Amino acid sequence: MINAATIEVMNLPILNTTSREAIELLNSSAAKTGFFVNAHCVNVASKDPVYRWALGKADHLLPDGIGMKIAARAGGDRLVENLNGTDLFVPLVRDAAARHRSIFFFGAAPGIAEAAAAKATELAPGLRIAGCRDGYFSPNEEDGVIRAINASGADIVLVALGVPRQEIWIARNRPRLNAGLVMGVGAQFDFWSGRVRRAPAIVRRLSCEWAWRLALEPRRLARRYLVGNPLFLARVAARKTAEAVASEPGRLGKRLLDVALAGSAVVALSPVLLAIAAAIRTTSPGPVLFRQERVGEGGRRFTMLKFRSMCNDAERRLDDLRRVNTRAGVCLKAAVDPRITPVGRFLRRFSLDELPQLFNVLRGEMSIVGPRPALPREVAAYPPEAMERLVARPGLTGVWQVSGRADVAFDKMVGMDVAYGRSRSLLLDVALIGLTVRAVFGGRGAY
Repeated sequence: MINAATIEVMNLPILNTTSREAIELLNSSAAKTGFFVNAHCVNVASKDPVYRWALGKADHLLPDGIGMKIAARAGGDRLVENLNGTDLFVPLVRDAAARHRSIFFFGAAPGIAEAAAAKATELAPGLRIAGCRDGYFSPNEEDGVIRAINASGADIVLVALGVPRQEIWIARNRPRLNAGLVMGVGAQFDFWSGRVRRAPAIVRRLSCEWAWRLALEPRRLARRYLVGNPLFLARVAARKTAEAVASEPGRLGKRLLDVALAGSAVVALSPVLLAIAAAIRTTSPGPVLFRQERVGEGGRRFTMLKFRSMCNDAERRLDDLRRVNTRAGVCLKAAVDPRITPVGRFLRRFSLDELPQLFNVLRGEMSIVGPRPALPREVAAYPPEAMERLVARPGLTGVWQVSGRADVAFDKMVGMDVAYGRSRSLLLDVALIGLTVRAVFGGRGAY
């Protein structure tokens, strides 16, 4: 028996567990209703009281997409896993096959449910298909649809009628359905039938699958994503603002600025992020992102994200950097670092390698403006006066970053960051953000 945890995200009880545990929970013996919730769902629920009622009838709400991850983090929580319906499809049908449970595919355009069911049997040999039916029916035919589903003996019913129609339909009719599990699955049949091509794995790993779908269906999805995504981020910011007013009024303006700027930048720059990722992947072996432990506010450690600008074994070649180090103090830096790739040199020249830190900002580990995030080995070697750097949350940009970056000596950098920590204000942050533009194009110390 799994006691899966739930967390509150945007006033909704969201399941917070692994995909494996989620499948076992959904396929347990007790009757279950499951819905997926993403940023679009939150936007719809804010305007549609019937949909909100339907969501309240579900046994489990599963987090779908980066929007829910951002909202959870803004609320001080961290989602264990993205439990989107398309990724869960394969483990769900395989688990059903292993348990000898049958599935009824209900919804989508004519022929799509049958094609998705055929793909399911290919992915899960031995899976029993109880039946298939498209989502085109009149109100007078609804009773017949329910009778057909029940007559099939289906253990699981997957409903693909789109948000919010599928959730409302399930909530109204769940007492009349005999199946153990009924789930609303949105566009899942379209993906697995082959009617709509899913984003490549690298796009999904960068949490930009929404941009891929927008490119495939711009007329249908433009409003959902180009208007809906910023609107969702505004809702997250508004909720965070209300919480900050109650708990930390002194930090309200700074955090609000961070969420608004970082969220807007992620949306606006998503094509640039994808282009950079493709350039790194095609020109140098190794991962797109470089993850490194850094020390943040109050000495708390976190994983900082950057686009990888060095060869894959850069950490093992640290001695190479020490031989060409041009910077005094505990921080190592070289104008000509032999570990940097050609693409990486371009990214560093315009500070593009730092863009993934926008996600660190959204997660609350960094700020748009603050001291440079330090390495643990650097902090271990700090003189006592340098420890005051850790009072403020580290930033994407700051006094050091706009004053010459690597050309600034360590002692002077410490003095700048300590002075910032003592005098930080929203007005100062806005000024430093403006100076950052000049620093990026000027390129001083960017190596």
